[in-house]
Amino acid sequence: MAETYSRRRAIAIFAAVAGLPLLTGAKALEDSVIWRGQALGAPATLVLNHLDKPAAGRLIDRVVAEVARLEATFSLYREDSALTELNRVGALIAPPADLVSLLESGRHFWKATGGAFDPTVQPLWVLYRSHFAQRDADPSGPSPKAIGRALANVGYGAISSDRDRIVMRSGMALTLNGIAQGYITDRIVDMLRDAGVTSSLVNMGENRAIGKKADGSPWRVGLAEIEDSNSPDQVLDIVNRAVATSSATGFYFDSTGRFGHIIDPRDGGAPTLYRRVSVIADEAVTADALSTAFSLLDENHIASVIDALPDVTVDLVRASGVHLRLGRTKGQVA
Repeated sequence: MAETYSRRRAIAIFAAVAGLPLLTGAKALEDSVIWRGQALGAPATLVLNHLDKPAAGRLIDRVVAEVARLEATFSLYREDSALTELNRVGALIAPPADLVSLLESGRHFWKATGGAFDPTVQPLWVLYRSHFAQRDADPSGPSPKAIGRALANVGYGAISSDRDRIVMRSGMALTLNGIAQGYITDRIVDMLRDAGVTSSLVNMGENRAIGKKADGSPWRVGLAEIEDSNSPDQVLDIVNRAVATSSATGFYFDSTGRFGHIIDPRDGGAPTLYRRVSVIADEAVTADALSTAFSLLDENHIASVIDALPDVTVDLVRASGVHLRLGRTKGQVA
């Protein structure tokens, strides 16, 4: 069986419908249809406000089927997924359209962040996992030589993709865990909007709001370092916006908590610059990818990236505990 321990970058988001700590009373949900499940191994939640409950149930069924279809493309742990086949063989002929589209998005964010976002980081992740799985593992981490060998197989520029084929150099491997949950969230939002839904909170690993809650108030999303926290350090009011969070505390390779799972694809290091990095954007795929990349960039570099992007806000907590918000705010973000 494939290993299923968490590797999520976005450990810090929970919505006002998951643990329900941010709701202003039970009435806020009593007319909502709520589904809870999983998407790419992460907890998923959908809150749907729909006057026709049977129709809402049919929509939920469609959502579940679509998530399953996309998992069969993007999952790193399913032996039959398109991604697993690509990593095993190094090429795909007539690849799924969703995989091609997601790789195109990945290339955009790779360029925008100067390589800080790079799905080809997988060989480095495997290196850290294998190193710390050893009983006598050096607590200082993999050797510079081992990191150098892994880095030789990292680099988005070596990926070629179009609707006919995807090809990558021998020894390379992809992980889409830093972007696929955002993509799935956006896909479900598109489905619901096409079906006429005007009020929903979609969380397929990342959160995106459609309109407002049934009572006309904004959706509320709490931000915290750890996924099961009952005490968010910030609470956002959002309308028609997406939120994603990355935190190195989501998973540590070592028992001392020195090496988190957000690895820099440029030099192979695992820095801890921030306690958490949250990104608010129009689409979840943007928030997802940027929250990963910004965890590896200093504040000046983050500011320069978002200057070139429309309507992106970054809410972060420095390692020292200082809270900071960067960028422009669009719509309801408070």
